[in-house]
Amino acid sequence: MSQVHESTSTIGYLIADLSRLYGRVFDRRAAHLGLTRVQWRALKRIHQAEGITQAALADLMDMEPIAVGRVIDRLQKAGFVERRSDPDDRRVWRLHLSSQSTQIMDAIEQVSVGVRQDSVAGVDPGELQTALKVLSQIRETLSQLDRASRGESSLRKG
Repeated sequence: MSQVHESTSTIGYLIADLSRLYGRVFDRRAAHLGLTRVQWRALKRIHQAEGITQAALADLMDMEPIAVGRVIDRLQKAGFVERRSDPDDRRVWRLHLSSQSTQIMDAIEQVSVGVRQDSVAGVDPGELQTALKVLSQIRETLSQLDRASRGESSLRKG
């Protein structure tokens, strides 16, 4: 029983450490691209959901909309992102990658694949699949808990 308690009490720290170290290695390998981690995360999210709104992007990135707006300003100035007005709502900007961003997205993907492959080198493929399955289950449970807690807090306000 104490073995289970010990492993579950450190899982948050382990995940945080993995995230921090993964990001650090990625940043070093991607430094030649001249983008910050937040900028490449934004580009990747826009790439995955072309036409996303700034508000939706802020939510996906777990950032304040004003901070995402500044990131998009820099990416737009660098020629990687275009803001296009929403035909149904003039207050909303839709985000699209520019043609210039294709090259940077390919470079980011190469770095990403390299870090992923190197980070799991030496890990048994079956064990990796099990670990990914467990982490996915934890993510889903935490997502449910997050949605439930947001629902509770909105009920209290109303």
